[in-house]
Amino acid sequence: MSESAVPRSLPWPDRAPVLGVDQFRDVIARLSSLAMRHPERVVLLGAGVDAEGDGELAGDPPPALEQIVEELGGVEVDGTARLDLLVDERVDVGPYTLLGDATTYYPLYEGEDVAIVLTLDEDGAPGTVLGIGDDLAMTLVALDLRSFLERWADALEATVESLTTDTGNEGSGPDPEAAEALMGSHLLREALGDVPERTTVRVTAPSELEDAEDLDLPVGTVAVADLRGAALGTVVELMDAPLPGGGADILDLHVAFTADGLVIALVGDAA
Repeated sequence: MSESAVPRSLPWPDRAPVLGVDQFRDVIARLSSLAMRHPERVVLLGAGVDAEGDGELAGDPPPALEQIVEELGGVEVDGTARLDLLVDERVDVGPYTLLGDATTYYPLYEGEDVAIVLTLDEDGAPGTVLGIGDDLAMTLVALDLRSFLERWADALEATVESLTTDTGNEGSGPDPEAAEALMGSHLLREALGDVPERTTVRVTAPSELEDAEDLDLPVGTVAVADLRGAALGTVVELMDAPLPGGGADILDLHVAFTADGLVIALVGDAA
């Protein structure tokens, strides 16, 4: 794809290597197979370019994702639970309230006051996938984009199987409410920290990290949460973070990511 075919409304860092699409072909094939077998339920969202490589790339994806979005734009089931790899509108409110610059993350899924995002480092390299709940807590969903797409494909497959089995009729028509509930039970509720008892990691002062000096934390970092070695589903409750001075307002801070998105820093105005 020529450079002129790539719109750039954001100043994306482009020093990171582009993710090779070959490592994603198996999961793309799984999603494509589901769409072919259940066309009335599963819809693949248009890829960025056609099979001949023509056309302009929709949305404004990070450069590292360009090969992937040339083949897959996203997927939805029964018109809901939309995984979108070609986001064309960005906001900084709702679940994105505590996030930093738009080039430090990329939305993958949006619900009502919730989201799932791909973290990006300062070079533009993709890291972990994090869910953001309606309480602004962040949940470790996957260590990388490929494993997240695998989890999504697993949940989608289970959802379609349940929808088909429950109706007993493949042509019964869409049921968005049931599809959303099933995707929730198979993935989304856990991904967004909406579980009865959730495992959390403490938000601490940077000085409590033994290797803080090696992490290149942003200037102005006042607190950190370390997800390295944490299990999937572990939650960081940012709104309950202990802040220096006691009178600081969490909403005056923003989040930054390092260590492949596994260390979450709360950063003040000095950054």
